[in-house]
Amino acid sequence: MLTRLASLLVLVAAWQAAALEAGSRLLPAPMAVLRFIAQEAERGDLAHNVGATLLRVAIAFAIAMVLGVILGVALGRSKAADLTLDTPLLVLLNTPALVITVLAYVWVGLTEAAAILAVVLNKLPNVAVIVREGARNLDPQLDEMARAYRLDRRTWIRDVLIPQLQPYMVTAARSGLSLAWKIVLVVELLGRPDGVGFAINYYFVQSTDVAAIIGYSLVFMAVMIGIDVLLLQRLEAHVRRWR
Repeated sequence: MLTRLASLLVLVAAWQAAALEAGSRLLPAPMAVLRFIAQEAERGDLAHNVGATLLRVAIAFAIAMVLGVILGVALGRSKAADLTLDTPLLVLLNTPALVITVLAYVWVGLTEAAAILAVVLNKLPNVAVIVREGARNLDPQLDEMARAYRLDRRTWIRDVLIPQLQPYMVTAARSGLSLAWKIVLVVELLGRPDGVGFAINYYFVQSTDVAAIIGYSLVFMAVMIGIDVLLLQRLEAHVRRWR
């Protein structure tokens, strides 16, 4: 904890020194950014925009995780499914997020559904690939035991499949969350009337306000780091406790 705090203080000191060298317009000092954050919070715009982005991240993240886990298990358990869907999966993995976002808006329209679809399509392949590796590495002895005891499908999923996939699912969640919120910002920048991405674009276009751009970025990064540290890292430690 002390090491993290020390590194943060060093980072802030370096930021302050760089701001003095570069000038306040190009790189505002930490206090200038804090003042902007306080003003934006007092007006209520900060909470509204951060809340809108968090909601989009949560919805897209949940959909992509559910579909990605189902697809990953299917790919890992079925060679035919893997051969059939591997190429489309690779295409999605290597298509730039910007292209998928623009196409979603063109095909569906400038709607909330298009925004969520763009994020899901960007994140789903990442989840599927990670979970596929877990499904390929299931313990065959546990499968034999399940057949010997004639476990029904629901019991097999609950007691055999999910416990073995949990580490892979948490890994996919951690990597996917960091990817999802960055894509959401791009989606908001291109076609949403609110959110952190919208706010960053607004302050860039209207006044090139670097303090606003950095301020919104820092606030949302802090929120996402908090979610990772307080929730996902603890969940990962829990599912790996047997090791």
